[in-house]
Parts: sequence; C-alpha cells; structure tokens
Amino acid sequence: MKRVMHGIAGALAMLTVIVFWSSTAVSELFLDAAAVTAVKRGIAVYGLAVMVLLMMMTGASGFGLGRGNIGKLVTDKRKRMRFVAANGILVMIPCALYLYGKSASGQFDAAFYGVQTIELAAGLVQLILMGMNFRDGLAMTGKLRKRRDLAGKEPHPPSALACKDEQ
Repeated sequence: MKRVMHGIAGALAMLTVIVFWSSTAVSELFLDAAAVTAVKRGIAVYGLAVMVLLMMMTGASGFGLGRGNIGKLVTDKRKRMRFVAANGILVMIPCALYLYGKSASGQFDAAFYGVQTIELAAGLVQLILMGMNFRDGLAMTGKLRKRRDLAGKEPHPPSALACKDEQ
C-alpha cells in the first residue's frame, strides 16, 4: 500500500509542477496581465498547499520504503530529493509568493521578470530531478527494464554491426 501511495503522490507532485510551469509559460507568452495574475493567484493560494502536501506524502512514504536500503538507486533518489525539497522551500515557494504579490499590485517590472525567470528555471530543475526519481522508482520495482533486458541479450555495439555488414 505504501508503494502505491508513494507512486501516486510522486506522479501527482510531478504533474502539479508541470501544470504550474506550463500555465505560467502560456499566460506569460500569450495572455494578458489579468491572466498572469490569475495564474499566480491560483498557484500561490491553492496550488502551493496541494504541492506541499503531495511532496510531504512522497517524501514520507519514500523514506519509509527506503529505510534500511543502501542500494545505489535508493541513495541517488535520497540525494535528489534533498535538493528537490531545498529548491522547493528556498526558491520556488518564495518566488511564487513574491510573483503573486507583484502581479496582484500590477507591478510587472524587471524584478518580476527576473524572479519569474528564476522560478521557471527552478521548475525545470524540479521536473528533471523528479523525473529521474520516477525512472529509478520504476527500475526498483521492476516496471522499467533496460533495453538489453527487453531483447534478452546485450545490444550489439555499432562497430560490431558494421563489421558484420562488411563481411
């Protein structure tokens, strides 16, 4: 049960970051200031609570699942999650609150766009790290297999194929 909860919470957390990031990008690139403010309000007022809850569920269940395990995948996931948590708490949450405050007062100035750039970059980092953890989680459960496992043998290196064709 804990494994299922961990996977669902992690997937929903990743989906939440994708929604935040894409709604921010779309509103900034294609919509007006009112839409940008609405997106910033939605993220700051509603989205952050959901995101924090999902990350807490993912972290707690992952910690429980990994307790006592010192394998490379678990160790790598732990290291990434420390960075994901720090990035969220120290960069993304403050950025979201700041940007909502600036947009609510109509201040779309250089500081707003500078912080917006930082938030979008931090969001991409979050997605990459969460995606790596997602991949490693699937590998740990056996739901993701390497290419050689699917073929039943090691794939041929390009040079071996070239030698066969030349003969």
